Amino acid sequence: MRTSLRTSATALILASAVLTALPAQAQDLHPSRRPSPVGIAKTFLGDTYVKVTYGRPYMRGRAIFGDVSMGDEFLVPFGRTWRTGANEATEITVTGPVQFAGQPLPAGTYSLFTVPGPEVWEVRIHPGLGMDGTGRLDPGAGFRETYDPALDVLVARLEPQTISETVEQFTIEFETADRGVHMVLRWENTEVRVPVSPAGNG
Repeated sequence: MRTSLRTSATALILASAVLTALPAQAQDLHPSRRPSPVGIAKTFLGDTYVKVTYGRPYMRGRAIFGDVSMGDEFLVPFGRTWRTGANEATEITVTGPVQFAGQPLPAGTYSLFTVPGPEVWEVRIHPGLGMDGTGRLDPGAGFRETYDPALDVLVARLEPQTISETVEQFTIEFETADRGVHMVLRWENTEVRVPVSPAGNG
C-alpha cells in the first residue's frame, strides 16, 4: 500500500513538473522573446487604416548605416536592399488607396524594403509577402523565392536626415503632417520621413 502511494505521489510530481515546464517553453518560443521584438505602427487616414508590422533590432554597440568601402563593418551597408527591420521583411497594409511619397498605392498588404544611402534612401513597396529578409523560404515546396525589384509596385527616393538623438532601437512611427501623416523611420542618428496621405491629396 505504501509503495503504491509513493508511486502515485511520484507520478503526480512528474506530471506537475511537465505541466509547469510547458508554458515556459511556449513563452520562450513566443515572438516577443525574440532578440528583435515585433513592433506595430498604425494610423487612420479618414476611413483608411494603415498598419506597419516590423522587427525592432537594437544597436547593441554596432555601427548601423555606412559605406563599407570606408573599411568599417556596418549592419546595414549603403546601397544594399534592407528588410527595414529584423526577422521577416517589414509589411505595410492599407485598407484603401493612398498617396505614398506622392505616388498612388492601391489598397492591399505589401512588403516594405529600403535601400539606404548617404544622400538618398530608396523606399520600395513589393507585392511579395512572407519574405524572410529578401527571400521567401517554403520548406514544403522545397524552393526559395527571392525579392525581385522588377516587381515593385512603387519606388520612392527620399532624403535622410541626421538627428542629434541616438536611437538605440529601430523605430517606425506615424506623425501627423499637413496633408496626412509621415511614416517616420529612425535608427542610430538617421531619420527618414515618408509622406502618406489620402488618395487624391498628393
